[in-house]
Amino acid sequence: MGSQDIEMSNGFDYCQEYKGLQVLHAHHQIKELQTILRDKNTSRSDFKFYADRLIRLVIEESLNQLPFTDCKVVTPTGATYNGLKYRSGNCGVSIVRSGESMEQGLRDCCRSIRIGKILVESDADTHEARVVYARFPEDIAQRHVLLMYPIMSTGNTVSKAVHVLKEHGVKQECIILSNLFCTPQAVQTVLDAYPKIKILTSEVHPVAPNHFGQKYFGTD
Repeated sequence: MGSQDIEMSNGFDYCQEYKGLQVLHAHHQIKELQTILRDKNTSRSDFKFYADRLIRLVIEESLNQLPFTDCKVVTPTGATYNGLKYRSGNCGVSIVRSGESMEQGLRDCCRSIRIGKILVESDADTHEARVVYARFPEDIAQRHVLLMYPIMSTGNTVSKAVHVLKEHGVKQECIILSNLFCTPQAVQTVLDAYPKIKILTSEVHPVAPNHFGQKYFGTD
């Protein structure tokens, strides 16, 4: 195998070490989507279409991590059905800019959910992550937060975002990171610093498709 070849990896080994990490089951549909998004020959229109499909799958599974409560409803036939509903107090926070690609997927599943934003930039000289802008719901400290960021290479940006959420009173255990691709280094960086948060991703691999944001928004 050449030095530039990439083997498909699902990252389930890392789930044994980090209990806060959950990886989507790597069935053929997931692998096909991952393959299309990594292919340099994929057109921008196809890239966005298949990225949105993978985003939707990740968002759907992320929503499963939120707390539910029992409820009863009456059907049109008059029967009582014992069901479930989300507990109140959920919101999304996208890390600008690439995280904004996941906002529509969340709105498609939860039409009335509130979404905040946070912009984290790296210093050109020190490469240290710093927060440039943050806008959250006023009561975010009482909410469960779906933090959206599709590509996580080092974990520094996400770690800074989690730090800011904590400064606003959000508990670690109330933060769920919705992610498409991340590296082992990023998993270690984030979960070593914040072991109580959850990471939901489609793949853990040493090489992340860092072209994602440019390709998705057409800026490459």
